Amino acid sequence: MPLFADLHVGRTGLQAGQEALNVVAHNVTNAETPGYVRQQVQNAALRYNKIDVNTTGVAQKQTGLGVNIAEVRQVRDRFLDASYREEFGRQGFYDVSYGAIEEIEEILGELDGATFSDSVNSLWTAIEELVKDPSSEVTQSMLVQYAQSFVEAAHNVYQDFSDYQDKLNLKVRENVDRVNEIANKIWKLNEQIRAIETGGIENANDLKDQRNRLMDELSGLGNTEFKNDAYGNVLVKFETHDLVLQDKTNVMSYMVDGDAGFYAVFWPDSAESFYDSFGNKVYKPDSAPVFDFSVEISSVKDTDVGELKAALLARGDHRGTYQDLATEEAYTEQPKDARGRALTAHPAVQDSIMMNTMAEFDGLVNKIVTAVNNVLKEHADTKTGYLCTLADQNDPTSYIPVELFQRGTCDLAEQVDDGLGNMVWQQTAEDPENSSTWYTSLGIIINQDLLQYPSHLSFMMPDGSVDYTTAKDLEKAFQEEKYTLNPTLTNGISIPEFYNAMVAQIANSGNIYMSLQEHQKMTVESIEASRQGTIGVSTDEELSNMIRFQNAYNASSRYINVIDEMLEHVINTLGS
Repeated sequence: MPLFADLHVGRTGLQAGQEALNVVAHNVTNAETPGYVRQQVQNAALRYNKIDVNTTGVAQKQTGLGVNIAEVRQVRDRFLDASYREEFGRQGFYDVSYGAIEEIEEILGELDGATFSDSVNSLWTAIEELVKDPSSEVTQSMLVQYAQSFVEAAHNVYQDFSDYQDKLNLKVRENVDRVNEIANKIWKLNEQIRAIETGGIENANDLKDQRNRLMDELSGLGNTEFKNDAYGNVLVKFETHDLVLQDKTNVMSYMVDGDAGFYAVFWPDSAESFYDSFGNKVYKPDSAPVFDFSVEISSVKDTDVGELKAALLARGDHRGTYQDLATEEAYTEQPKDARGRALTAHPAVQDSIMMNTMAEFDGLVNKIVTAVNNVLKEHADTKTGYLCTLADQNDPTSYIPVELFQRGTCDLAEQVDDGLGNMVWQQTAEDPENSSTWYTSLGIIINQDLLQYPSHLSFMMPDGSVDYTTAKDLEKAFQEEKYTLNPTLTNGISIPEFYNAMVAQIANSGNIYMSLQEHQKMTVESIEASRQGTIGVSTDEELSNMIRFQNAYNASSRYINVIDEMLEHVINTLGS
């Protein structure tokens, strides 16, 4: 081979060594850069010149033309990437779920400070004292005051539950915005990477690092699928729906749906729509929901993945009330549309952490309120006015049973036909379709007359005797084991046991979610450690490579010097 051709061989060696050193420097510089994947130079032999062709194929006479830089590639493990993204998404789901349980425990005061149970126990103590001496103004005042404390505590707890639902609702909106932002960034990076790599000269590795980091983050928000096409694009599916395509992104959207002001999340490219009277396009979110909550939450079915789904599920679609416990169907099944079809985008009350807790808590409050009021109503005498109040100040005979707990948003009484043709006064009946008539945690108040004059709750009969029976019936109403925590349970419990059962259920759920969260955290950390062993930069290894590539560069340099000396010798010899 000509000596000038040998110089070319040496030159390619210098280029390969220089490029390898550049890559080592790039790796060391970005060793602490989040999401950076170490790079490696892949060298390949240039084509060979054949001096002689041996038909036996045993000893071909060939001379090499040097080394070629095939590519600068990223060192990744697709299996570890896929495993990390799946488990990271599952960790996000249980982080949000366990966070909701922790918030509930803090609101109820079970972790630290005064607990809601203190107000329930105080009310129970007041009734026990009332049984001892019903005619005492002290015990009557104690009952009213502790009932007021109970109402205030119920208001505060339920309002805190509602506030946390609003925080989850805000988290839903933020997560949707972030999913859309990531999708648009991935699509733009696809364009940039494709433009750089189309010529087949270099790889856009740093841009791929940015894209992979976005893919990791997106996997924490929901169940994702990533696919590389032949043009270097990453195509993304989110909850089986196309999110990033080659030429566009199908971003998701949200809109306020329902009286609670909660966001419904849907795919606008697939949703039904109509135009309102102002010409505005209005979507029907239930026609293309992002999540189907009719499918059981299970790791086997991969339905327990993503922060966004966990936030929607924990939040629920409305404020839970005792009306959600009215029937097993209302508690366990998804709400239905006007045609009786299940709305799959809406979770059942029992499946939502916040709705379930709020419904059971409101059920406890409602049971206490109605138990006390019903006892007073049963012993009231509208003829003599005993345990009664005037429904109409202009009518001295308009007696209705006195209520310790009242609804603050509806009329106290109305005239109805007693079935015998007589118009009589009675409290406004509860209407399941009218929330203003419900005895809910936020809707109840203490009878203002009794709050100002507790002695008006007199337990002195018209004949002057002390009414021990009513007081004992109040005690009995608390002790009777006729209540259930929710419609799926059959064992009867008393009112004091009701709260304990609710807290025990929350604690049990908390232990389960905590175990799942810790397990997922360990799993993710283990996979990430393995992944970092592949993609992470080891400065010791890079320094070792630097010495190796320096030696290779020096060897190529020495090779060129030798060829140069040979050429000089030939020229000088021939010249002489």
